[in-house]
Amino acid sequence: MNIRHLMLTTSLACTAFAGLAQANDTSSMQNAVPYEYGMPLHVAQVVSLTEPPTMDCKVITAHMKYIDNNGNAEQISYRKLSDACSYQN
Repeated sequence: MNIRHLMLTTSLACTAFAGLAQANDTSSMQNAVPYEYGMPLHVAQVVSLTEPPTMDCKVITAHMKYIDNNGNAEQISYRKLSDACSYQN
């Protein structure tokens, strides 16, 4: 009976930590500058590209974290078709 309680507690703790990590990741994307056509980016290195998961082919807001030519970390958001559009005929 003690092992069952230990396993349940461990799984709940792991779930809580995963939720906190995900919540911290999405809050940093709110600082992203929306891309406008013709905006100069000066990207030296792309750090990450993220987009919300969806099963529908639709326009979504994606985010890019990158290092600019001066070595500063920047974030930008942009509109694009979801990856689901690539798999639908």
